[in-house]
Amino acid sequence: MAESTDPATFVFLGRALDHWAGTMAMLMAALGDRLGLFGALAPEPATADELAGRTGLDTRYLAEWAAALTTAGYLTHDPVTDRYTLPAAHVPALADESSPYFVGGGFQNLLGLLGVLDHVSDAFRTGAGVPYAEYPADTFDGMARLTGAAHEHALVPTWLPLCPEVHRRLTEGCRVADVGCGQGRAVMAMAAAFGASTFLGVDAHRPVIEHARAQAGVRQLGDRVRFEVGDVARSGLPDGPYDVAFAFDVLHDAADPPGLLARIADALTPEGTLVLLEPNAGATPEENPWPLGTVNYGISVLYCMSVSLGSGGPGLGTCGTPVPVVRQLLGDAGFTDVEEVPIGNLFNRMFTARR
Repeated sequence: MAESTDPATFVFLGRALDHWAGTMAMLMAALGDRLGLFGALAPEPATADELAGRTGLDTRYLAEWAAALTTAGYLTHDPVTDRYTLPAAHVPALADESSPYFVGGGFQNLLGLLGVLDHVSDAFRTGAGVPYAEYPADTFDGMARLTGAAHEHALVPTWLPLCPEVHRRLTEGCRVADVGCGQGRAVMAMAAAFGASTFLGVDAHRPVIEHARAQAGVRQLGDRVRFEVGDVARSGLPDGPYDVAFAFDVLHDAADPPGLLARIADALTPEGTLVLLEPNAGATPEENPWPLGTVNYGISVLYCMSVSLGSGGPGLGTCGTPVPVVRQLLGDAGFTDVEEVPIGNLFNRMFTARR
């Protein structure tokens, strides 16, 4: 006689199936983002044949893709006309990259992270981490597009006014450094808004600096903005001192968090301010519940913790800088005046720190 199965097992199986389906939806959405399919559907509904005519892609693949995302609720389908629709409410998230709600960068970033699964599997056995050089371009391009929503829509109009002294200095004109600037979207957004200030963006990963330089040239920001490759924790910030320094989502995956903060402190004027952005996370799994906690810990395994360990760092991880840790690290680096800025953001916390 077969043993009866605990009902809780069936409940869990349903949850696991839900997550499996969600993963497939994300991958299909990532393909749609990569191939421009959401943008092609945004103007008006289309059959698979019509969508093929708009995009030059294969009808059979488009039909299967659209069916998958219809079952996931991303698209709707009219069985009479056989047309698929991207609902207007979904356009800002999926098809409008100028929207503050756009999430296509997250889909692209996921594709990049999947590209290092073999390296991460090896790191589980060795503890050695994964060097930046192993990550494909989708990782960094997607990251820039994802964080661009905040850097280009919230930073200047909403967050910086909550830091009155920093905002005043930027407006009147000051020297600014962005440490771990990535592709430079925050620097360029601030440079466009604060014409009297000058900006330096520094990042240890050469490809993102090359991208930032190219974009700065396209935007004709002139000599007020420059980007340099550099390891600030080892070599410090060049050409200081600076009135304001920014470090956005860099401390928790740094190779040397204490050294990084110490070098920033050394490069600031006596009245200078560090503006620090870190994940909005707690210290334990119980403080980081589903769904954001799962996303953060997963990104940590695939990127934040792994790149830190791959650079010889401590591997703090995405959830490794809760408020007490941030305050401790800043205090150890000589910052005595630390304030949390009430940005009310689901994903991040912001701090200002002065010596």
